[in-house]
Amino acid sequence: MRYTVGSQEITAVRGAALAIEQGDFISIVGHSGSGKTTLLSLIGGIIRPTGGQVLYEGADICAMDDDGLSHYRNEQIGFMFQFASLLPRLTVRENLLLPAVFRPRQAEPADAVSRKAAELLRMVGLEDKINAYPAQLSGGQQRRVAIARAFMNRPALILADEPTGDLDEATEQEMMDFFTAMNRTEGTTFVMVTHNTDLACRTKRRLIMQQGALREE
Repeated sequence: MRYTVGSQEITAVRGAALAIEQGDFISIVGHSGSGKTTLLSLIGGIIRPTGGQVLYEGADICAMDDDGLSHYRNEQIGFMFQFASLLPRLTVRENLLLPAVFRPRQAEPADAVSRKAAELLRMVGLEDKINAYPAQLSGGQQRRVAIARAFMNRPALILADEPTGDLDEATEQEMMDFFTAMNRTEGTTFVMVTHNTDLACRTKRRLIMQQGALREE
């Protein structure tokens, strides 16, 4: 994956071959600027590669049109970005329900979606904040809402970019326990970028990214 900045061409990801199996829990560590976030964006269909392929269940997502990519992101992928990115004018409940709005109407009854939102908030310890607005939450609480939101559409694959970066140590461990439980009981696949080597050691597979290239630890 190459970018052009002014007159300079920058290669963010080079020759990165990664096969992800259902039920994997993969961590990727590396210095800032090594290409980790770009790699997640390629897997998630947020950006298109300048070369190579991104295959999901045998289909090249790079060949999809914009509608196809939107469907792929909404139905198959759960995103945890570096920032919580909650909409300030929506309550916690409404922020969680937002991903479900873009699903086909027949996908799940409205009452089931509401129960799912409440259950996810309970699982991240914020059931009492369901009617609060983001400005009424701490940064760590906003992060936990964003974590819960990523699971709303029951994604097959979670792409997590420093998902616990602004949590205290105890809450960070609680969220990692939550991820591990979802991986084990729901079969959710995780690809997690982190600077925390202790968290990386808890995952099934550990990779290192250096100057756009991947290698197994």
